[in-house]
Amino acid sequence: MLYLALIFFMAALATGLLGFGGLASAVAGLAQIAFFVCLLTSLILFAMKIANDR
Repeated sequence: MLYLALIFFMAALATGLLGFGGLASAVAGLAQIAFFVCLLTSLILFAMKIANDR
């Protein structure tokens, strides 16, 4: 999932450099969503690991 966020980030940079501001904004939003889903999943899995170790 983090890989997907990085791909979207690179696409946002490329479209921004080419002058497609609206598209760059949309792709950056997708990258942000993918990053936060990855972060939330990681935190949940970390909490589950701690709970199982007790």
